[in-house]
Amino acid sequence: MARQITWKILRFVLLLTLGAAILYWIYSGQQAAYTAQCQLDGVAAEDCVLWKKLWHDFKSANFFWLGMTALAFTVSNWSRAVRWSMLIRQLGYKPRTRNAFMAVMISYFTNLYLSRMGEVVRAGYMARVERIHVGKVMGTVILDRLLDVVCMLFVIGLALVLQFNQVWSFLSSNAQIPGSSLVQQPLFWVMCVLFLAAGVFLVAIRGRLRHLSVYDKVKQMVLSLWEGFKTVRRLDRYWVFILHTINIWLMYYVMTYFCFLAFAPTAHLGLLPALTVYVFGAFGMVIPSPGGMGTYHALVIAALAIYGIDKVEAFSYANIMFFAIQIIYNVVFGGLAMALMTRLNRSYAPVEPVPVV
Repeated sequence: MARQITWKILRFVLLLTLGAAILYWIYSGQQAAYTAQCQLDGVAAEDCVLWKKLWHDFKSANFFWLGMTALAFTVSNWSRAVRWSMLIRQLGYKPRTRNAFMAVMISYFTNLYLSRMGEVVRAGYMARVERIHVGKVMGTVILDRLLDVVCMLFVIGLALVLQFNQVWSFLSSNAQIPGSSLVQQPLFWVMCVLFLAAGVFLVAIRGRLRHLSVYDKVKQMVLSLWEGFKTVRRLDRYWVFILHTINIWLMYYVMTYFCFLAFAPTAHLGLLPALTVYVFGAFGMVIPSPGGMGTYHALVIAALAIYGIDKVEAFSYANIMFFAIQIIYNVVFGGLAMALMTRLNRSYAPVEPVPVV
């Protein structure tokens, strides 16, 4: 037990340090760029302090649109709670959607200080108040997140189709040895050939792999996941489930666009740039760091550069979005949910599970 606690603490400190280091590296680079621009504009050095600009940008943001951004996030979380409750009902239980919503809020709050542990905590809270075995709840959480992976792949594909020229132009000019595009790099084609050869090799020796225990484990995992996906079709109202799935990701996208409108330098950007920035930002949130600290900023800055937004202004936009939602919103509402969830369920008696045929 002591080793597990020590490892969790060390893991948190490591990820927090990594996120803080990335954020500091980005800040230092933007401070240098901001200072250089001030020199060109003839502005005194003492008036070119980046953190003062960030604070000014946050104070001058349009709080109506920031409020709409928070509202879109709330709607998305409610849809996630409804969708998750529908999965748990497949186990024969009848959970309160309110409890699912508060558990989701607690998971976001937890991810701020224990990266990637939010889903475990979410399952734990839900299992405790609804009196369900935590293993069963965790299975529904895993399925919930696997559905998110499928949706994210779809959104990435949509962004590539609708904004291919802009995204490919950026990738070609930023993932290269000077003077050559990405596709002209020998290493790029070597990696492609090796990846293809590895796939062909595994297919060719699949008969021998069947005798290995790891093969059976992987096969059972894949089959179990496939069975989990098929349960969606057995839902009483699976179209409602699908609509809530669409709404979760639609609201994430809408959040990006609303935050564009809240910040003057990005207010002119349209719906398609919002899709690209949203996809890049989503990658930043996936990379392990507390709440996406640093990684989110770096990728959002890169995405906004595609549309000609100055890096300093892009850094301000990323901070407005990050602190408004990841810090202020999740701390306030996640902490509130954590305080209220047990209290609101003191006299709650969950419905006994109905056997699932």
